[in-house]
Amino acid sequence: MIFKVDTHSHTLASGHAYNTMREMAEAAAAKGLQALAITEHAPEMPGTCGLFYFQNLDVVPREMCGIRLLLGAEVNIMDPDGNIDLPEKTCRDLDIVVASIHPPCYGLGHTAEENTRAYVETMKKPYVNIIGHPDDGRFPFDYEVLVKTAKETHTLLELNNSSLRPQSSRKGTRENMLTMLDLCRQYEVPVTTGSDAHVYADAGNFSRVEEVLKYCAFPEELVVTTDPEKLLPFLNLYKSL
Repeated sequence: MIFKVDTHSHTLASGHAYNTMREMAEAAAAKGLQALAITEHAPEMPGTCGLFYFQNLDVVPREMCGIRLLLGAEVNIMDPDGNIDLPEKTCRDLDIVVASIHPPCYGLGHTAEENTRAYVETMKKPYVNIIGHPDDGRFPFDYEVLVKTAKETHTLLELNNSSLRPQSSRKGTRENMLTMLDLCRQYEVPVTTGSDAHVYADAGNFSRVEEVLKYCAFPEELVVTTDPEKLLPFLNLYKSL
């Protein structure tokens, strides 16, 4: 597959990433991407930017280094009720919203039932476009419920390249990803690919995800990042790339 969009990356604004917006755009363009989503960590993640950052993103040009920028947030799922850490109005005004579970915000030790409910309630929010890295074995949940709910709510499920790094703190990611992909094939649920890049070298890097997709012969028509037009129906305010 040839990937044209990266729907998950971070810049210096997230606090623990290492490059500017322009540097990330340059790196993505050099890899042949047509669009890059910059999704900074939302305010409850330690060290990241505040609410005003997200409310001011309309001042940033959406074309940079020859590619389209999708500017949004990676919001934190805060609890099993699916509460997140940006207001609804702010999320609706962003190009793209990824929602993820992170230990500093959600905590560890929730039950599989609680984790499943957290994802389901989050996906019911119409301004959440993507569930980020639903592959982390530290947060067990029911993958069939996740996939069925994604289909019902028109939410994309992410294949996160960073999760597959040998150094990743996430657990059982490849096996969990394969389980999810098998169900996505069965229920015809689209997926997206996010590099989760925190440094320029990883922008548009899907090498590990690509191996998994090849291994399970996942159908290209269900991968929205091979053609920007396939992503359009899943975006928020901005409906063109």
